[in-house]
Amino acid sequence: MDKKLKKLRKDAETIFMAGVDAVEPMRAVHSHLTLVNNTLVAGGQSIPVEPDGKVFIVGAGKAGAPMAAAVENILQNRVSQGAVVVKYGHTQPVQTVRLLEAGHPVPDENGLTASREIIDILEGASSKDLVICLISGGGSSLLPLPAPPVTLEDKSRITELLLESGAEIGEINAVRKHLSLTKGGGLAKSAYPARMLTLILSDVVGDDLDIIASGPTVADSSTFADALAVLGRYGLTKSAPDAVLKRLQRGADGDYPETLKSNAEELHKTINVLVGTNAMALQAAVDRARDLGYNATVLSAAMTGETREAAEVHASLAREMFGEEAPLAAPACLLSGGETTVTIRGQGKGGRNQEFALAAALGIEGLPGAVILSGGTDGTDGPTDAAGAVVDGTTVARARNAGLDPLEYLDNNDSYTFFEALGDLLITGPTLTNVMDLRVVLIDKGSD
Repeated sequence: MDKKLKKLRKDAETIFMAGVDAVEPMRAVHSHLTLVNNTLVAGGQSIPVEPDGKVFIVGAGKAGAPMAAAVENILQNRVSQGAVVVKYGHTQPVQTVRLLEAGHPVPDENGLTASREIIDILEGASSKDLVICLISGGGSSLLPLPAPPVTLEDKSRITELLLESGAEIGEINAVRKHLSLTKGGGLAKSAYPARMLTLILSDVVGDDLDIIASGPTVADSSTFADALAVLGRYGLTKSAPDAVLKRLQRGADGDYPETLKSNAEELHKTINVLVGTNAMALQAAVDRARDLGYNATVLSAAMTGETREAAEVHASLAREMFGEEAPLAAPACLLSGGETTVTIRGQGKGGRNQEFALAAALGIEGLPGAVILSGGTDGTDGPTDAAGAVVDGTTVARARNAGLDPLEYLDNNDSYTFFEALGDLLITGPTLTNVMDLRVVLIDKGSD
């Protein structure tokens, strides 16, 4: 591998990490929350901290630990009690708050136990108290409290089916909210009449608050009928657990109360503040790319759809950069954010970012001075220990020389095994943040 290609690969990782660092949770919370005397200022709104009231911290998500540490740092000894559930391995030192580890992306018994503990705290809060709720990516899976007659096993099964089907996150959450006592405004309902401030790190395209972690403290725009329609759209009505279908159908018939809507009394004392987004990460990545000497631009902060199709678009743009009428002069950096989906057809191991990278590698085969990185800002990609992967114009040739058939691995959804063999996995470890994915395309014509 020549020197210029090595530099491009290193620069791609540097640009990616600049985006991740910009949405580091402690920094995000401190930039949006301050305490002035006995008043919290968050998102331009003032919230009094009553001298005879208590302050509770609850929450769920991969970024829960650093967010909790930041709030404790701001409030010092004013925090009375707290419980925040995080993904296994996503802890860090905190003071008063209890960090509870649970399963993600499929909920488990520890998540169920943690959800019950959080509900107990909320139901003990009075009108003089303030609840600070911390929500980040992964919150839906980490905060499972199935509504009767649904069991945790039923919830886990339908989550697995939805993830495998290629359903988008908003569709998945529409189903989960209507099978849960915590989602769709459920935490706000349990905390009422206490005041609630929710600090949110967005992991969804468009930053829709009712989709992030299935909207535990906001109004829900979806209905039981919508949830049923999702199952039908992806052919899951026959494979879904009976209890799931029963609850959704009875809910659509009016036998169960709907999730909280915008006019719900329980939401009148709740404030929601967005503290970190994919757009913020992309802007930081652009700034870093320009510092490194690249002509940089953002393609989109809202990339969705099938992963392989998105990869083909990025690869096509990379090839276009080598034409006589390139839209951006080299050295160039194209960036995108968002979250694509993978329809699983094989039996392999991987994630959407690794699959994106493998499909993109096929699209830039033979291009000199072309590098594409795709990574999850949380440091994990699917059920793997990698954030994603980095590829270049030589990736396919190197693979074939090693006896690896890229198309075979792509068809088997086995991108992790492919990139592990090549040494091209992007390994960051848990970043304790999550604002979806970042993709970096670098072009520098010629080589050394």
